[in-house]
Amino acid sequence: MSNQIRFHDLLARILSYPGEDYLDVVREFQPLARKQFPDQPGLLDGFVAYVEAARIDEIEEHFTRTFDLNPVCCMEIGWQLYGEDYNRGSLMVNLRQQIRSMGLTENVELPDHLSNVLPLLGRMDPQEASNLCASYLLPAVKKMQDGLKDKSNPYEEVLALVRNLFEASAVHAVITGSQSAPYTFNILKDQPQEEFFDD
Repeated sequence: MSNQIRFHDLLARILSYPGEDYLDVVREFQPLARKQFPDQPGLLDGFVAYVEAARIDEIEEHFTRTFDLNPVCCMEIGWQLYGEDYNRGSLMVNLRQQIRSMGLTENVELPDHLSNVLPLLGRMDPQEASNLCASYLLPAVKKMQDGLKDKSNPYEEVLALVRNLFEASAVHAVITGSQSAPYTFNILKDQPQEEFFDD
């Protein structure tokens, strides 16, 4: 497994509901993050210190309050961009097909959740990933950050890293001139809409 894939997979686990191995995941991820962003030597120090000091039940509660009970900061890309508009359903259909095409399996979250999107991003063609970041992921994560602004929340540091990641990728799309129009998926042009929500 490449470092890039491992980087994205571990970041997805950090942005998933914490399990008993959460501290191990965070500790494994930090050196990869520093390698990805060598100009930020103190990257995630505050978040790692928080996870090391807190009990797992405290981390679980904090995670739930931050992301699951705070609609402004929910980690579903489509919701951030479209709410419950039809366009969100279309986005999820395409993301689900992309996820499956990479041989990945969705977790318990919807396909537009960051914990499902990040492993996909780590396996996509770099140009495709750049365009996806520029058109969808970066605008959504900026809105998520607004939901944590000035809250002294340890997850602010994680979202800042995610934004840096998406910005670096999106800049590539702009430099190469490939981001002249919103990203469109290469598959599922005329597929029927799936049902993602319970009535």
